[in-house]
Amino acid sequence: MRDFEKPTRSVAVSRHAMAATSHPSATLTALQVMQAGGNAMDAAIAACAVQCVVEPGSTGIGGDCFALYAPDGSDQVIAYNGSGRTPAALTADWFDERGLTEVPRQSPAAVTIPGAIDAWTRLHADHGGLPFADLLAPAIRFAEEGYAITPRVHRDWSLEQKLLAADATAARIFLPGGTAPKIGEVHRQPELARTLKRIAAEGRVAFYEGPVAEEIVSYLNSLGGLHTLDDFANARGEYVTPVTTDFRGYTVHECPPNGQGIIALLILNILNRFHAEGDPQSPDRLHVEIEATRLAYAARDAWIADPDKADVPVDHLLSDELADRLAGMIDLSNALTDLPPFEMPLHRDTVYISVVDRNRNSVSFINSTFDSFGTGLVSPRSGVILHNRGQSFSLKPGHPNRIGPSKRPLHTIIPGMVTRNGRVEMSFGVMGGYYQALGHAHLISKVLDYGMDLQEAINLPRLMPTSDGTRVETEHKIDAATKAELERRGFTFSPADEPIGGAQAIRIDWENGTLTGASEPRKDGIALGI
Repeated sequence: MRDFEKPTRSVAVSRHAMAATSHPSATLTALQVMQAGGNAMDAAIAACAVQCVVEPGSTGIGGDCFALYAPDGSDQVIAYNGSGRTPAALTADWFDERGLTEVPRQSPAAVTIPGAIDAWTRLHADHGGLPFADLLAPAIRFAEEGYAITPRVHRDWSLEQKLLAADATAARIFLPGGTAPKIGEVHRQPELARTLKRIAAEGRVAFYEGPVAEEIVSYLNSLGGLHTLDDFANARGEYVTPVTTDFRGYTVHECPPNGQGIIALLILNILNRFHAEGDPQSPDRLHVEIEATRLAYAARDAWIADPDKADVPVDHLLSDELADRLAGMIDLSNALTDLPPFEMPLHRDTVYISVVDRNRNSVSFINSTFDSFGTGLVSPRSGVILHNRGQSFSLKPGHPNRIGPSKRPLHTIIPGMVTRNGRVEMSFGVMGGYYQALGHAHLISKVLDYGMDLQEAINLPRLMPTSDGTRVETEHKIDAATKAELERRGFTFSPADEPIGGAQAIRIDWENGTLTGASEPRKDGIALGI
């Protein structure tokens, strides 16, 4: 039960439908779409399109998209991988010839072909109901007429002023008057509005063929990129079979590699080997979660890659054998010091959307430009912010995730879903780059192991293991005595540079016919129902 004297929020509760996003305008848009007769997929797409305008640092149509969809609330979960590939002409030799040991952020080499619009149009064609143009209309209105800047959007925007100033179009559009817009200021994106109108009228081809694609390719080529019109025309996402694991009598569903969702399942498999009791933030419990994450992330960075281009050991990652071995390495007396070497991607920006409609169609939907404002490169006439997802590749010879032609990188964005007894129980997701796999496991454990409601679980202070030995980044609300005990066991702590991650979730109460939802207090959003 929530302590009503604490300054937080209650879970949202409703009977008919619900949406949870990280921006109020997106949540309201989703509800309006469902009130107009649209279903959960319609609402998720419309909400995401709005966020691509009003949260330009977090997401955009120049990024990628993944989704899980449970029609009619069944456990027959459908997964879609909308991640883009590298240009066909881009090889690892290109980087070697230039003496590069990593993919530069603000460069065309970091731009894989954006998969978001392909994903939206395919998911809408197969599972939507309202006309696609109706779904983009709210986003177009915000881009054309303007939107008010909210607090978290302003914060994230202001941190990227140097990046945006380095690109003439980005500076013109996103630094009006030479600075990031302040809270309450109205901002417009007329170029993006025109592009969205074209997509609303023509669908997928408006982005991947014709003037928009030609302009983006020309712009990237002018910066030294190897992108071609064929790369855009041939871009396609795909339906994939979800990977699953059982946790405390529930089935947790994730998109398979090249995403890191399977690593969330590996962490849950490790946690399944430990009894959960008492304080969910106790030293013993946090010790187990930290070590499970460090071990699982080592496996991730060794093996997760594009399964079309590399052998990814999916069965082994989900096996009892691996979970038993890794769980057996955890010693509650001391922090592990002997881990395989691995590289950690840094914290990233994303939007996650959860929607459930009257028929209990459930959508878990995530869209991202990776870093805040992606590469910081903006195509001049289309107004499209281009993501930097290519930075997720390795340049190490022989690594399964080494960059190569027409290849998808290890992907951090992961929608999640939970089912039991043939029905959906929860649609959920976590934002925050590499934190997401830990965030999924942390959220599910707090709800299913400790009986916390969704908002309580999301509100808890967070920590995040790093690639720097036993160092763990923590939010300031982590209990000092707990931290001291973990330091005694060999962990070292440092304050996180920014709030860690974000989450949204909706849970279905089939017995009462109601929905409960929660939204991330570290962001501007809200969960609302009708």
